[in-house]
Amino acid sequence: MTAPITAGTPSGTQYRVTHRTDYTYGATMVDGYSVAYLLVRPTPSQRVLSSMLTTTPASDESDEWPDVFGNRMVQLGIHQPHTEFTVEAVSEVVVYSQERPRSNQPWERVAGQVAAMRGPLVLETSAFTAPSRYVTVNEHRAALLRLANQAFSPGRPILDAVESLCTLIFETFSFDPMFTDVSTPLGDVLHARRGVCQDFAHLAVGCLRALGLAARYVSGYIETEPPPGEVRSIGADASHAWCSVWIPDHGWLDFDPTNGVVAPGRHITVGWGRDYADVAPLRGVVIGPSSLQTLWVSVDVRRM
Repeated sequence: MTAPITAGTPSGTQYRVTHRTDYTYGATMVDGYSVAYLLVRPTPSQRVLSSMLTTTPASDESDEWPDVFGNRMVQLGIHQPHTEFTVEAVSEVVVYSQERPRSNQPWERVAGQVAAMRGPLVLETSAFTAPSRYVTVNEHRAALLRLANQAFSPGRPILDAVESLCTLIFETFSFDPMFTDVSTPLGDVLHARRGVCQDFAHLAVGCLRALGLAARYVSGYIETEPPPGEVRSIGADASHAWCSVWIPDHGWLDFDPTNGVVAPGRHITVGWGRDYADVAPLRGVVIGPSSLQTLWVSVDVRRM
């Protein structure tokens, strides 16, 4: 798990997050099924005050249960004619800064402990050491190791190396929302050295797994601030992605290579998994005539 909140931790920051997704269809749909990862989860560094999901039209079916990673998964069914479909999740949370690890042993020793792990911790970490759908370690191992080795030099302490990798991606890769989409291969991101937050999270996770470390993809939100003198725009925020690395005697430590931040204090967690495919905010199918479909997503993160 993530490092716990300890005595003396300052009071956290309260946020209200509104995530709205609007679909419009060019013909009448008669049925629809969706799976949503939009409800925030409690963590040792995040307290959930409330989290609610609503749809228009109202869902004929709505079931929530924890997935294999403990994330809040909601399954929706719309079994009535509709030309529009809106899903809105509203959450209020208190977020605390994460504690940094006290131990800073060499990263090779950490990788060795991951490989030799037994007992309950295997269930917590093993899924996050292997290749996955979007983190194609085997296909790009050489390129991932070339990047990772710039930060993970022999004998370097694990926290120092993670901070270096986070800074390396932040400083040498360009944020470019026009370059990638969900299906863009990791190799393209490595070659072009550009992408968006989910690409950089996949990249960092791939580097860590190539070294034998346990790393997971984290989905959620980050508070964003407008430039000085400008009015804050409602809906200007977006879903965000970052990653976590497992460190002995500490647990999971979050870091955000898109922003160059380790142990962030204003990131709001929805869930985590092996990669984006495990925690895509909303996916599904509709049944009806073939037609054009439009999609509009708006996310607002407001400090209370």
